[in-house]
Amino acid sequence: MSLRKEKFFALAALEFEGQSLDDLKNQWRKTLNAGMHGLCFSPYQEGQEPGDTLSESQVRRRLEIIKPYTNWVRSFSCTEGNELIARIAKELGMKTLVGAWLGCNPEINEAEIEGLIKLANKGFVDIAAVGNEVMYRGDLTEEELLRFINDTKEQIKGIPVGYVDAYYEFTERPAITEACDIILANCYPFWEGCDQDYSLLYMKDMYNRAKRAGNGKKVIITETGWPNKGTSLEGAFPSDINAIKYFINTQKWSKEEDIEIFYFSSFDESWKVGNEGDVGAYWGLWDKHEQLKF
Repeated sequence: MSLRKEKFFALAALEFEGQSLDDLKNQWRKTLNAGMHGLCFSPYQEGQEPGDTLSESQVRRRLEIIKPYTNWVRSFSCTEGNELIARIAKELGMKTLVGAWLGCNPEINEAEIEGLIKLANKGFVDIAAVGNEVMYRGDLTEEELLRFINDTKEQIKGIPVGYVDAYYEFTERPAITEACDIILANCYPFWEGCDQDYSLLYMKDMYNRAKRAGNGKKVIITETGWPNKGTSLEGAFPSDINAIKYFINTQKWSKEEDIEIFYFSSFDESWKVGNEGDVGAYWGLWDKHEQLKF
């Protein structure tokens, strides 16, 4: 390890030294009240999951809860009531990063792309995302995804069109990177087993790798966060303290270096325990009852 990195790690560990949990909670709340660039929107109430249709009342209620704290909101789908998110968010004066959820079902994929184009052409979309971690999951081939991206670009004018995936995919898949107007990179030190004390340095490296791959294109961190409960992953431990520290560090970096970040996530969602294990349910700034955690 270089002397420079050793010094950074020492500073990272010392930054919150001597602060009690109450002190950290107060700092977390001040950071939240100062506002952030963007939030990933969690629309599903307790007992709901993807496949259930969202009501306008629940979308509006949750958007009104987060509105005082964020300039942008990110949605993940354009069907089953998710299309309401962009419309209501614009009505409330928020900017929108709107995603079409692509997977293994061709009919759903076509409906999602149709919904995204419709929302964009009605003025409800500021940035369009064609797919989320499709390459990571292996749901489509690269050629299939490129067709969706290029077809969407042809039908949406004046709006940046990109694709969301883990930061390293933009290095490994130059054709997809080239097709995107904007690089939408997910950066999760937690999921790579990074100790919270070193997580900000690690996220900066993730961001810079995506930036180099983009070769001058704008890079937005479309997801990053830290869970407050659940099973640890190597050196990454879920806890209230670690979740608080990570949020504070992320927002501080975002403001100091003008990095556009969509924090993950707004509300806890219990259904996520399936694919992500028990930790999946605890990424929100608000709990599943829509109460601020700290």
